[in-house]
Amino acid sequence: MSITQNNFESSNSPQSDSQNEVIPHWQPILHGEISPSSILQISPVSFAYIGDVVFELYIRTKFLLPPKKISDYHHQVVGKVRAESQAAYLQQLYPLLTDIERNWVRRGKNSVNKSPRRLPLQTYQQATGLETLLGYLYICDRQRLEYILSQIKI
Repeated sequence: MSITQNNFESSNSPQSDSQNEVIPHWQPILHGEISPSSILQISPVSFAYIGDVVFELYIRTKFLLPPKKISDYHHQVVGKVRAESQAAYLQQLYPLLTDIERNWVRRGKNSVNKSPRRLPLQTYQQATGLETLLGYLYICDRQRLEYILSQIKI
């Protein structure tokens, strides 16, 4: 299949009113299948690496409307994606998490033993725990990821 067939569902996509052009619906594709046994081979730091991107994209998307200058977007987003905010978001979400999700948070926290100078270690560990959870859910359960992100009070 071509990239167009995999990533863009043009036949079912919404139409743009202003130019009557097709707006593609993008769906990321994982390279190869990841089996349940393979999940345990992925380090918490690797999940946090993915989770960091997922969270930043989620926050950027939240502030996309109404349209603004890029610098205005940046100022809104920076405060929401910093470690202190992520640690607070984790506290909001923690009661909603399953035992498996809490285990990934714990593994993410435990993977960090040094923090940037400006942050207490515990704050950095909590932020990494959230990122680990989001990376894990991005790979394993997109529906659950969407639910968890929707529960964050921004």
